[in-house]
Amino acid sequence: PRAPTPRLRQRLLNPSAGKLPLESIQVVLEELRKNGNLEWLDKNKTSFLIMWKRPEEWGKLIYQWVSKNGLTNSVFTLYELVSGDDTENEEFHGLDEATLLRALQALQQEHKAEIITLDDGRGVKFF
Repeated sequence: PRAPTPRLRQRLLNPSAGKLPLESIQVVLEELRKNGNLEWLDKNKTSFLIMWKRPEEWGKLIYQWVSKNGLTNSVFTLYELVSGDDTENEEFHGLDEATLLRALQALQQEHKAEIITLDDGRGVKFF
């Protein structure tokens, strides 16, 4: 999916530039949801999270790094994955914890990883 054009972004974010009709905004948000780039945070659909990459895409990048470096059957803390020296040059370095967990849950569904509880927090084991 492509990012919104600068003009659409301006109209969505700047009320003085003119307002999009509510129906148009709902169409855009629904399209983002269908593509996996938007997640509603409440039942009334008043709050949402827009994701640059879908959790499955982040999971794929993480798993490619694990495989490329021969790290299957290894355990990592969440901190090591997104803040460790070993991932410094990876696209997922610095990823927020909520997005990381979504990515790892996607890998868990594919039986490529298992989210585990460690003494000092959460971690993940890759298969």
